[in-house]
Amino acid sequence: MVRTFHYFLAMVCGLTLAAAAEPKHTYMPPAGYVPDEATAIKIAVAVWEPIYGAKLIASEKPFRAALHNGVWTVAVAEISKKDGTILRVSHSK
Repeated sequence: MVRTFHYFLAMVCGLTLAAAAEPKHTYMPPAGYVPDEATAIKIAVAVWEPIYGAKLIASEKPFRAALHNGVWTVAVAEISKKDGTILRVSHSK
């Protein structure tokens, strides 16, 4: 029984390591996942609304986005152009 358990455990560990070592296919668009100002703004709004409420966010339009060193800044949201990672979210009252 113990030998069977050790065999099973070794097999599970081996399969887990094999799956982790194999890179998964992903597509990266040439311009990144967030290629333009409009996309950056949509992502920022999608992040802000659950936090601050849709009514407040709508009252602060229009939004502008600026790209600097591969990071979109929309008001106080910073979003990676390459992969869409939310780097920073803040809001002043």
